[in-house]
Amino acid sequence: MPLNAGTTGYGSVTGSVAGPGLSASGAGGSESAPLLIREPEPVPYQQWQPLTKEELELAAGGPHWRKARCYLLLLFWLAWVAMISGAIAILIMSPRPVAMSLEWWQKTLFYRLQPDLLAEKQAGGSVGVNALCEQLPSLRALGIGALILEGLFDKKASSLNLNVTGERFGTLPQIQHLLIESHRADLKVVLDVCEVDLLGPRDAVGNSAADNTFPQHALRFWLEQGVAGFVICDTDAAYSGRTLLEWKGVFKEFSSEEMKRIAVVKQTRDVLPPLNQGNVTLVDVVMRSILPSSQYLLSTKEVASAIETRLQTSGEDIWPSWTVGGKASLELKELLLVLLMTLPGSPAVQYDEDLTQAQDKERSVAALFSTLAASRAREEALLFGSFTFLPFNSSTASNSSSSNSTLPPPPILAFLRSWGCVHFLVLLNVGPEPGGLDAARAPSLPTAGVFVANSRMDRVGSTSLDTLVLRPREAAVIKLFEPGSYS
Repeated sequence: MPLNAGTTGYGSVTGSVAGPGLSASGAGGSESAPLLIREPEPVPYQQWQPLTKEELELAAGGPHWRKARCYLLLLFWLAWVAMISGAIAILIMSPRPVAMSLEWWQKTLFYRLQPDLLAEKQAGGSVGVNALCEQLPSLRALGIGALILEGLFDKKASSLNLNVTGERFGTLPQIQHLLIESHRADLKVVLDVCEVDLLGPRDAVGNSAADNTFPQHALRFWLEQGVAGFVICDTDAAYSGRTLLEWKGVFKEFSSEEMKRIAVVKQTRDVLPPLNQGNVTLVDVVMRSILPSSQYLLSTKEVASAIETRLQTSGEDIWPSWTVGGKASLELKELLLVLLMTLPGSPAVQYDEDLTQAQDKERSVAALFSTLAASRAREEALLFGSFTFLPFNSSTASNSSSSNSTLPPPPILAFLRSWGCVHFLVLLNVGPEPGGLDAARAPSLPTAGVFVANSRMDRVGSTSLDTLVLRPREAAVIKLFEPGSYS
């Protein structure tokens, strides 16, 4: 019997499992499905490997890569050229301050010595000379570079015996010893001959036997001793272009690149006549007083007016040397010292025991002088920077004691010393009342700064001009800076 004999559907398997290639037949055998699904074979693990040299050359040699590299290289060089060009343009367009080449008398601090104040009360002045020799190293440590000996010669001396000194200061050997010790201390010495009759003996009609010329033998004698120069007054009878021209001729013989001899004119009149002959400058330094000479103490209003007049004076062609000159109260001593050390030119400080004697007080004149001298030596703005007078408005904090006063208080005086982007603001409150500043009068001026020094030596750190209040008779030196910048 055949194995497939039977009823209909015999031999049909529903839901049976077939092997590969077989199918399960449904009703009538019209549908088929795989009886066994083959699992996909696992993909073999491929480890990353860099391209070989041949593959890299093949990929990099394509046209797209060559264009991309050319564009990137061109973009790099264009950016580099643009940065260099921008930097050059900034340097060219930015104002560049040019440092001045200063002579020794333009960088130094002068110290005026008067024998009557220096010599002790004993007979003669030898003690004073010896004491001065001992103080020379201390003066040099403070920053002083030159001494001006005033009154070295007796008033009765003449141009014919200028190698003979008056006994009130010291004998000639002692003065020579002082010059030697000054040279050892790196201090130059300038002789003041304002009180000397430079014309010498005159006849009945007033003609000078010396032919109106300063005797060259006296100049040569002191120049050989190492004197750095001489001071003459504009009121002296011998003050003339002819005299100064002869001085220059003698100075040239004794001058060198390291040690040039100078002629100083002490100005006492309002107007100084021209002191040039052709291309020859007859005077190296003009010494001027901040305060007018007077026999009494100047009032606060007079001091403020004199200072304001000096600050508003236009610049001079001849290098100035400033001294206090007139008499002011002791309360203004430190304020005038700050003004003296910050004005354009070479300060000429008068003899002061506070500068030569050690002090334990907080408000030390020596400490103030030393701070100002150090700032002036290292800051170009204070040494040879430009000068700008600032017309500040001041707001005075009145109180009951001053409300009855009918006179307005002196204004707060201010000026700016600048060199390049560095600015130093000097503020002077001469009046008896505290006062603030109206910074709106100088809108381009930075309002932030840091204290460099003040007359009481008790302010440090940063400050703002909008909130700063100056105390009575206080002076302050502030280094300004833009907010967020460093200078």
